[in-house]
Amino acid sequence: MYNAVGIDVSKGKSTVAVLQPAGVIIRKPFNVNHTSSELDELAKYIGSLEGETRVVLECTGRYHEPVVKTLSEAGLFVSAVNPHLIKNFGNNSIRKVKSDPADAKKIARYTLATKIKHVAKN
Repeated sequence: MYNAVGIDVSKGKSTVAVLQPAGVIIRKPFNVNHTSSELDELAKYIGSLEGETRVVLECTGRYHEPVVKTLSEAGLFVSAVNPHLIKNFGNNSIRKVKSDPADAKKIARYTLATKIKHVAKN
């Protein structure tokens, strides 16, 4: 089982979506405030998912840093990617939906499509 967690980060909060292959929604998009307790709760939830899990979010100035720090310290795979990669992914629709939940799902779909790999640090 492969889980893709897409996180749309903004100032003070993030929107999280969890998908599996074939677009199966594990959890509808939900918001998490960037407080220690809510980020710790998010890390516990992601850690409880069965199977391999990848968390991907966009580099957004410095807003993504507390999210990456908390999830990494919890031992989760986290990858912060260039927003340009996400923006250009799957732009074959004439309907342009721009919302935090839609963006979180798009990031999760990007994660599934690219199967981002973990690169070990030496």
